[in-house]
Amino acid sequence: MFFEYPKLLWLLLLPLLLVAHYLYLELCGRKPHMRVSKVTPWKVTGMSPLAVIRHLPFAFRIAALCLIVVCLARPRSSSQMERVDSEGIDIVLAMDVSTSMLARDFTPDRISAAKDIAIEFISSRPSDRIGIVVFAGESYTQCPLTTDRSTLINMMKEVQTDLIEDGTAIGNGLATAVARMMDSDAKSRVVILLTDGVNNRGEIAPETAAEIAKTYGIRVYTIGVGANGTAPYPVMTPWGPDVQNVEVEIDETLLQNIADATGGRYFRATDNTKLSEIYSEINKMEKARTTIDSFPVYKELFGRYAVAALILLLLELALRAILRRLP
Repeated sequence: MFFEYPKLLWLLLLPLLLVAHYLYLELCGRKPHMRVSKVTPWKVTGMSPLAVIRHLPFAFRIAALCLIVVCLARPRSSSQMERVDSEGIDIVLAMDVSTSMLARDFTPDRISAAKDIAIEFISSRPSDRIGIVVFAGESYTQCPLTTDRSTLINMMKEVQTDLIEDGTAIGNGLATAVARMMDSDAKSRVVILLTDGVNNRGEIAPETAAEIAKTYGIRVYTIGVGANGTAPYPVMTPWGPDVQNVEVEIDETLLQNIADATGGRYFRATDNTKLSEIYSEINKMEKARTTIDSFPVYKELFGRYAVAALILLLLELALRAILRRLP
């Protein structure tokens, strides 16, 4: 057993001071006296049981106070060890947030479906560091590599269109994702790049970004999102918002070349189910265990001390109530 906050045990000096004060009052400060002609009626052969019992409430309170101090110091034990598989994989999700992601060939639209399925993917990778990069006409890091699943999920929920200049800068998005992992020492580094368009913006060519990823040993899985042919897309007309069918344009050759150059794979998602299956397939492919670490399993022990302190306090209250009724 050990204490998480051992310095709090210094508080045990307070009960000692209270005991010293109590003894002082009993021995020196509470000596009753009266004048009598003789002491024969008050002579007894031994100490009355009541004289001993009247000290028990104070003893219970001091013991309870000591147990409370022990609880605050947080006693724990670590007699067991748990072996945990560590996959040693860093993953960056590079997501297209151009306005074309508002097309409704997915339910309810492309970007909402991509976010929901990415959140499921994040939740299924508890041992990996995951980051989020978004891109349209430019790119930025939405969330750096982290194992904090709640933060990742919240940051993914905040991804939306119209936050940055519109367009599709695939090269910039991939380059930003690669930059997030250049200093990583993970056994495996992966970028999952999702887009629904053709590269038409950005300072970095997609082929150049792919070469950089290859140089650093970063594998890129590319996903083309969009139905075959046309897709319903919300537009503003002089008569108000409307939905019109627009042609789906995805540079599949480019995405295939990026994946081939980096040792990844290209996937085409035409609906929610297919996109979910793609993430599941990537999840299975990136499951190679690389290291096994041992971590102590801690057991919290403060509960037993807290229960004992509560029992002592209840005994003190009960005994004081009894002593008040005694003559």
